[in-house]
Amino acid sequence: MNIRLITVGRVKEKFFTEAVAEYSKRLSRYCTLTVAEVPDEPTPENAADSVKAEIMRREGIRILKHVRDSDYVIALAIEGKQRTSEELAEHLNDLAIGGRSTIDFIIGGSLGLAPEVMSRSDEALSFSKMTFPHPLMRVILLEQVYRSFRIIRHEPYHK
Repeated sequence: MNIRLITVGRVKEKFFTEAVAEYSKRLSRYCTLTVAEVPDEPTPENAADSVKAEIMRREGIRILKHVRDSDYVIALAIEGKQRTSEELAEHLNDLAIGGRSTIDFIIGGSLGLAPEVMSRSDEALSFSKMTFPHPLMRVILLEQVYRSFRIIRHEPYHK
């Protein structure tokens, strides 16, 4: 299985890059992980809604350049469906059994994801109603994907 993270912005903090590297290493036993980082657009303070919409549109164009027609796309969004770790594991397993070889997880910029990205997504996934910094969300996502593979294979870790 191929897991692809398509994210807006770069991880700058060393502790986040080390955590991402650790989970990337752990995941290498189970899947091929790739990360595509697209540049984020600077958002002016007190930006008008039209400016925010344009920023999301530009970021969305960059995101969608990395999505192939055959990919199964999961957008991370507060309004998405919440799943337990076991439910996520079962869902990823079902996708793999159903022939989905590449799953793209999309993490948007500080303003969220453009409507075009949400329209292309096969589903929206929420980890919480809270907002997290994007680098931390990347770590949380990778940890949960790793946990899912451990659950699927009945390996100890998730308890």
